[in-house]
Amino acid sequence: MTKSKNLDFRPNEYVVYPAHGVGQIVSIESQEVAGISLELFVISFEKDKMTLRVPTNKATDIGMRALSSPDVISAAMKTLKGKAKVKRAMWSRRAQEYEQKINSGDLIAIAEVVRDLHRTDDQREQSYSERQLYEAALERLTREVAAVSGGDENAAAKEVGDVLSSRIAA
Repeated sequence: MTKSKNLDFRPNEYVVYPAHGVGQIVSIESQEVAGISLELFVISFEKDKMTLRVPTNKATDIGMRALSSPDVISAAMKTLKGKAKVKRAMWSRRAQEYEQKINSGDLIAIAEVVRDLHRTDDQREQSYSERQLYEAALERLTREVAAVSGGDENAAAKEVGDVLSSRIAA
């Protein structure tokens, strides 16, 4: 594997790991695993109190990416404003699709899940599993919005909430 792949990410940089969301690269370390020397990104997920080690040569293959650009953030916000698209498939099938979108690390797909599962006060209540998926998607979205804007998560959550509220008023 060429070393040029390693230059994509640097310590103290925020990255998106598909299955866990936004984390910060703490360091790059070498470790010997099964007699093979590996170079690893050490990624800290502060909110989850979790540290992940990812081989540097596999990082892009598994979908690890830099934070979204402001253009992607605005596209995600535009997606939130759209009309919910709920398929008539069985809940287990839809839940599986939502889970895949959340774990894809694709911000637009995550925004679609938030949009589709968002409920207003006058709509029927969400089931437990719907609420779990909605909260997971909302958390991923707000964390990335906060990381990109350099603000705090509360401000990002308010911004996302405002967009969802404006959709209702429209």
